[in-house]
Amino acid sequence: MSRQIPAAGVKLQGMLHLLLHLALCALGDGALRPAPVATFSIAACDPGTGEIGVAVQSKFIAVGSVVPWARAGVGAVATQSFANVTYGPRGLKLLQEGKSPAEAITLLTADDPAREKRQLGIISADGRAAHFTGKECFPWAGGKSGKNFTVQGNILAGEEVINAMAASFTGSAGKATLAQRLIDALAAGQAAGGDRRGRQSAALLVVREGWGYGGDNDRFRDLRVDDHATPITELQRVYNLHCKIFTRPDKKNEP
Repeated sequence: MSRQIPAAGVKLQGMLHLLLHLALCALGDGALRPAPVATFSIAACDPGTGEIGVAVQSKFIAVGSVVPWARAGVGAVATQSFANVTYGPRGLKLLQEGKSPAEAITLLTADDPAREKRQLGIISADGRAAHFTGKECFPWAGGKSGKNFTVQGNILAGEEVINAMAASFTGSAGKATLAQRLIDALAAGQAAGGDRRGRQSAALLVVREGWGYGGDNDRFRDLRVDDHATPITELQRVYNLHCKIFTRPDKKNEP
């Protein structure tokens, strides 16, 4: 036996469908497109230990699920600003095949119709680095690469954010582990103004062959703060706790 809906219920249901349709029309296709991963990040390596990593902060929920990619002995990729997440695995594959970071960026962006909205940084295990910022990224947007690091960001307070991150990383060489240097670079970027929309999430990924859980993979530090008022401070707290529980296999003091 079928159950009939009262006339009033049918009318209400129709009104709800109409309101939903009008809302979707007002939002347009943008409702189905991803939001820009407006953020600042650093991808870097420590040739002395073989560690490679990415640290990132953004006014975007769970930024660690999108931006950082790394593989021990190969390199790291940070993909952001309407991020093309295929840049991560494809970029690492290109590095593994012997391409330089600059060559990898050229190949990744060449056939991407949305390339001018993209931003990424790539570093190889031997310390070569390059970055790319499309012409349609929201200002301020840009990057800076040097030996063993690349920093990049969009919708930032200004170029000073990138410069502060670069200065922090280069100035901390030999003074701390790669993971701590990456977090310190984020903190320096935030102190210089950071993402001009505010703060929400942060992440740290550091890899080294055989240093993952149980020694069976390369993901040594894989930490995320998905939604927090002060995500970099919280990332530092979680990192400190992680260091106490999971010490470095080489027994080097943390941080």
